[in-house]
Amino acid sequence: MVRLTPESLDKISKEPCDKPANWIKVGMSSCGIAAGADEVFNFLSEEVKKRNLNVEVKKCGCQGNCYAEPLVEVSIEGLPSVTYGRVNRDIANKIIEKHVIGKMLVNDCIYNTVD
Repeated sequence: MVRLTPESLDKISKEPCDKPANWIKVGMSSCGIAAGADEVFNFLSEEVKKRNLNVEVKKCGCQGNCYAEPLVEVSIEGLPSVTYGRVNRDIANKIIEKHVIGKMLVNDCIYNTVD
């Protein structure tokens, strides 16, 4: 067991973090799953793998907008982070084609952006 000290925590917090620049998060809370987030997550994971894209597809918890589930947050280098709502298989395909590959936002499905 390693004992953490204030000095060791300070050292850890200053180390560079190797976070991937490109990622997709799918909200997998109970309301997301009930709205079809499992299918969306599986589709996005398969497409990223099949197309050999440099994007990490991750699961996350509640994002607080249950009415808009399934929610998918996308961060692609050079673009603002965007949360898409009411994502189904067709919209997930648009996210891959337009946002991830084409570097264009899917404007009619955006619920939130973060610069």
